[in-house]
Amino acid sequence: MEKIKIENQGVHIEYNDSKIGDTVLLFIHGFGIDKNYWTNQTAFFSKKYRVVALDLPGFGQSGKNRIHWTVENFGKDVSTVLTKLDLKNVILIGHSMSGAIALETALNNPTRIIGVVGVDNFKNYGMVMTPQLIEQQANIYKAARTDFKKTISEYANQALLAPSTDAIIRKRVLSDMTNIDPIIGVNCMEQGDKYPINEKLKLLKKTLYLINSDLTPTDTVGFKKDNIDYTLFNIGSTGHYPMLEKPNDFNLLLQQIIDKIINN
Repeated sequence: MEKIKIENQGVHIEYNDSKIGDTVLLFIHGFGIDKNYWTNQTAFFSKKYRVVALDLPGFGQSGKNRIHWTVENFGKDVSTVLTKLDLKNVILIGHSMSGAIALETALNNPTRIIGVVGVDNFKNYGMVMTPQLIEQQANIYKAARTDFKKTISEYANQALLAPSTDAIIRKRVLSDMTNIDPIIGVNCMEQGDKYPINEKLKLLKKTLYLINSDLTPTDTVGFKKDNIDYTLFNIGSTGHYPMLEKPNDFNLLLQQIIDKIINN
C-alpha cells in the first residue's frame, strides 16, 4: 500500500507508520532533533501497537516553508497526521517542547486521543514569569540570533546533557541541534515560551503522565495546588534524552503508562 502523503498548509510532514494495531502511539520529538530519536521505542512497541513517529515541520525531513513557528501551528500539523491517517485510540508522547504540542493536539482532538505522555517536560508548572526571567529569555533569543551554534551548544551542555550522557549521544544531540535553521530555531524557542501552557493544562480532562529525569527537578507543587491530575515516573539520572540514554528503562515505564491508560 502506498504511503499517504501528508501536508499541512502546504508544508510536507514526513513520518513513519507501522500501520498495525488498535492502540496508536504517536511520538513527537523535541527541539532540534527528529523522529529517529524514537528508534528504540518504535522497534519495541510496534510488536503490540501501531506506532507513528513524525518529523515536525522545520526539522528532519519535513518541510521548512513556513513563517510562524507556533505551538498552535505544530498542533495543527499533528492534528493533520491524525485525520489523514484516521488514527483513533491515540496516546501522544511528546518530548521536551512537544509536551506543549501534545497538549495542544489533545485539546483539539478529544475523541481521538486517549492519553498524553510528557517526556522530560512540564517541570515548572505554575512558575510565575518575573521581569528578570523574561529578560533572561530575551537575552537568550538575542544571543541565538547573533551566534546560533555557540548559544545552543552552550545551552545544551549546561541544561540538557548530564555527566552520565554517553559521548556518542552527546555528539549526536549537539550536531543535530546546532545544524537546524537558526531562524526556525529561534522562532520555535520564542513562540514556545509564549504558549500559555499553564492555562491550557487546566483544560486537559485526562491524567498527564510524565517520564522525567533527575537532570532538573519536577516541581509538583503547582499540579497539586491547581488539582492537575498527573502521574510522575522518575527515570533517574539521565540527561534530557531518556529515550536514548536509558531506552530499556524508558520503554518499561512507558509500557506501565500505556497499561494504565488502556485499562482506565
